[in-house]
Amino acid sequence: MGKSNPKTKSKSNARTKSDARRARVEEIRRAEQTRERRSRLLTLGAVTVILGGLVTGGWYLVAAAQDKEEAKAAPVKGVKSWSKLTQNHVTTPVDYPMSPPVGGDHNQAWVNCDKQVYTKAVPNENAVHALEHGAVWITYSDKASKADVSELTDKVKRTTYTFMSPYEDQSSPIVLSAWGNQLKLDSASDARVQKFLDKYVQGEQTPEPGAACTGGMTP
Repeated sequence: MGKSNPKTKSKSNARTKSDARRARVEEIRRAEQTRERRSRLLTLGAVTVILGGLVTGGWYLVAAAQDKEEAKAAPVKGVKSWSKLTQNHVTTPVDYPMSPPVGGDHNQAWVNCDKQVYTKAVPNENAVHALEHGAVWITYSDKASKADVSELTDKVKRTTYTFMSPYEDQSSPIVLSAWGNQLKLDSASDARVQKFLDKYVQGEQTPEPGAACTGGMTP
């Protein structure tokens, strides 16, 4: 038998190791490409979800703003309005032509009117000044049910630029007043309560929009 050539054997072993290294490198490269593709897909999916959320959220915000503007523009059935109301500061009682009053001369101090619930009557002259600042005044007589008073109380506590007090000299159980505008109701569950608030809280009727509803007087 002939003897094997050591040099030939060495070269063969070298080629085998080289082929193995190339195969290993190729395997690593393919694995890296797979990871990169997976990463790109995950990133693309995340971006798609985020963009979808932004678009959906954007449309929601636009729709909500549009609904709010439409609510402000839409008339509220049953509202009675007055115009050419005076705005002088006085220190004496005022004989208002409507009850509760919705505007006219008033005291220089406004009643605090930011989510404020009063269990006793407030002076007309101070309440009217709050209306001048864009607040809505909710009043109720002893004809209003306890459930209605409770519901209105919860609503006022959640709504800025509103205040509430008992008022016996009114013809309906519940009355909502804004500067120059008034709505008389029998029940707090009437959908027009929210419509009135949407339209008249800091609404277009406000003589002094942006004026404070705090820092006034508390009876």
